[in-house]
Amino acid sequence: MIIEIAELHIKAGEEAAFEGGVANAVPLFLRAKGCHGVELHQVIESPGIYRLVVRWETLENHMVDFRNSEDFQSWRALVAGTFAAPPAVTHERIVDLGPSV
Repeated sequence: MIIEIAELHIKAGEEAAFEGGVANAVPLFLRAKGCHGVELHQVIESPGIYRLVVRWETLENHMVDFRNSEDFQSWRALVAGTFAAPPAVTHERIVDLGPSV
């Protein structure tokens, strides 16, 4: 499982529009090959900063399959006007630390 984390800085006053755009885009993500879920997190200390967390089966499912799809273009059209800066995207994996205490 690959976890995409996109940090998104939103223009002041555009938070509701951004959240609405993400809500409208959820079906675009969920029908993408290898997508296992999407969440939106808002930073409490800086309300104009959000983190979009998407779980992908593989890195290629995000970077090739989704990024080259019409649904990716639709996603960007829904929210790009609210961005104060380009998104910063990273990919993570969960590290198995063994049994929990």
